[in-house]
Amino acid sequence: MKLSFRQVETREDVEAAARLASEIWNEYFVSILSTGQIDYMLDKFQSAHAMTDQIERQGYEYYFMQADGENIGYMGIKPEETKLLLSKFYILKAHRGQGYASEAMSFLEELCEKRKLGTIWLTVNRHNASTIAVYEKKGFRTVREQAADIGGGYVMDDYIMEKEISLDQ
Repeated sequence: MKLSFRQVETREDVEAAARLASEIWNEYFVSILSTGQIDYMLDKFQSAHAMTDQIERQGYEYYFMQADGENIGYMGIKPEETKLLLSKFYILKAHRGQGYASEAMSFLEELCEKRKLGTIWLTVNRHNASTIAVYEKKGFRTVREQAADIGGGYVMDDYIMEKEISLDQ
């Protein structure tokens, strides 16, 4: 099944993306983060109000990943001067392992080519071995480590990974 991408534009879209975030985070991250940190991070970064602020004031764009018209995941990106920040990349459990990450990466690479952005970069939790392996398979490499105090007594303990995009001259 081919994946399609639809930009998150309306309040209803943002609320649907926030519902996806809650479902995915509460299923996936329980083995890596405490429930308290999951709740805190969902509210601070993945809630409807946080996403709205990111879209309206911080330059983020969100896209649904859709299979047969159903939202099966979402991505949050932020174009920067020469790079693209892949801030959020989440797929529902029932739809993982079906090649959708590869299709989404192709979409992002095409977007980078159109916008003349030579690198995709992201942060990933150092203890998220399966996701790190997926990113490595997609051509990302770890460039440094980062520990960021996000408030509430929580720290994001991450690797920063990058993938170079060849831009046709």
